[in-house]
Amino acid sequence: MTVFGEAYAGAYDALYHDKDYAAECDLIEGLCASYAQQPVKRILDLGCGTGGHAVVLAERGYQVVGVDRSADMLRLACERGSSARFQQGDITAVDLGETFDAALIMFAVLGYLTANADIQAALRAARRHLTADGLLVADVWYGPAVLAQRPSERVKVIDTPTGGRVIRAASSQLDTRRDVCTVDYHLWRLEDGKLTAEVCERHPVRYFFEPELQAFLASAGFELARIGGFPNLDEEPSERTWNVAFVARAR
Repeated sequence: MTVFGEAYAGAYDALYHDKDYAAECDLIEGLCASYAQQPVKRILDLGCGTGGHAVVLAERGYQVVGVDRSADMLRLACERGSSARFQQGDITAVDLGETFDAALIMFAVLGYLTANADIQAALRAARRHLTADGLLVADVWYGPAVLAQRPSERVKVIDTPTGGRVIRAASSQLDTRRDVCTVDYHLWRLEDGKLTAEVCERHPVRYFFEPELQAFLASAGFELARIGGFPNLDEEPSERTWNVAFVARAR
């Protein structure tokens, strides 16, 4: 089943209109200021989607390159008219032939790689593109919280600027042997009261535990510097923090 295909990508920004990309970029900048051993000027955004982080960071003066597998998501990113550069590619195998001061894997993108080998490949690709002591910043679903809270069925209804409506229903199943939460999305888009698009997508998302994150990072050439609640890294991870973020330094 396609993930982030044309219909879902077209509704993506409407579904996440309330996501505070500016505040998350404040966090990224703060982590770079606290943990980088050299000025951060060039940033690689792996799994950039429609460019929410890349565009904000480019507006703040960073040289940003975004990479994503979905051509439909990248088309929307390019339409933002940013100085950020976008390129289609698989983050497990991308090789741009250039280096960056920091790399991002945001919005649970790492979790979309459910196999150990793919996670390791993506982290190694990030390391390959970093300068010495470069930083990796990412957020993931946190295993103890996922198991404690358990996923639930949800419905989200968004009114669009054109007077239309996007409706998304989500149901989830846990595979605790593989540490994967599979989310089935059913999405409808309406304009002038008429159905203009309908799509179903299945999104398997892996959740992580801190010891395995440390092991994955170490095998890829990183040292974990900090992990905390997302978007508040001052909050220690717990069964209440479904999302956590971490910063790691290239060794």
